[in-house]
Amino acid sequence: MPKTCLKLQSSFIMMVFKERHHKGRLIYMVDVLTYQKLLEELIVMSERITRVEGRTPTIIPFLSITRVSHATPLVPSALSPSFCLILQGAKNLQIGQNMIHYHPGEYVASMIDMPASGQIVDVTLNSPYIAIRIDFTTQEIASVVTEAELIVKPRSSKLKEQAFIGKSDVDLLTSFVRLLQLIDKPKEARFRSELVKREMIFQLLSGDYGHLFFQQVLFEQQVNGIGKAIEWIKENYTSSFTIEELAKTTNMSVSGLHRKFKAVTTMGPLQFQKQLRLQEARRLMLSGTTDATNAALQVGYESPSQFNREYRRLFGLPPLKDIKTVRRNFEEGYTQNHEQVTVIN
Repeated sequence: MPKTCLKLQSSFIMMVFKERHHKGRLIYMVDVLTYQKLLEELIVMSERITRVEGRTPTIIPFLSITRVSHATPLVPSALSPSFCLILQGAKNLQIGQNMIHYHPGEYVASMIDMPASGQIVDVTLNSPYIAIRIDFTTQEIASVVTEAELIVKPRSSKLKEQAFIGKSDVDLLTSFVRLLQLIDKPKEARFRSELVKREMIFQLLSGDYGHLFFQQVLFEQQVNGIGKAIEWIKENYTSSFTIEELAKTTNMSVSGLHRKFKAVTTMGPLQFQKQLRLQEARRLMLSGTTDATNAALQVGYESPSQFNREYRRLFGLPPLKDIKTVRRNFEEGYTQNHEQVTVIN
């Protein structure tokens, strides 16, 4: 949001604030002002840390900042375990057939590695997309649950998609501010950043979306077969397999495997494998280390024509045209560099 609009919004809120005297309303208006101030502060801090296009890692290993000044097309890519808070701009996220939209103050949380597509919208050169990403693991979530003795009750016995949109609050934004402040204190950052991260996980588990974060712990502990299936495909995506073979490997029935796998990833196991193959082939070609035929062979395709068909179906263009388009867009400032194309949030 442009600074002029923010000032006008703040002025309007202050006018309303003066006219309201009910305690509940006053508290609400103070929270709104505080929340908006924190968002503005995080934008300023992020812009001070980096003005480079694309994702910028920081001295804090699990923290990175993404800045993009142009709208992008919907790009097939991948989510990884993390949550990513938007400070400015907006993003469309497609998982399977579901399209999700999220805006400043909202975050996307992903519990597993899974194929998806992302598109940055509502940005200009003067008001770029800015987002802060925190990487985490299931073990970290489980550790906080155990040590804090949290009781997080699932709201449904059914498995849900392992990615969702959440709304931040004042406490979470305050933790982000503290985290970014540590970048200027490298001697303290390594130790204290882990403590802030644990606080953030605690806040997320204690909030309205706690049951969704906790679901990943249950996912690995109680529905182990699906976790094993996903890990097996990730490690063996270049090898051909049947659903029957995968079900046997994970000690599940064919129907149970397919139903639960689709509930978690929004796609079947073979489609999941196909997207991993095609995305890796695209990464190899973008890196300039190989051509389309060799990339297809490296990721497990035996038929170049089948690879070309499936590649075009996913990315919208044949391999060579797609790679040329991505590189041209990068030169024009419309997308991130080839090392970052594989990551959405």
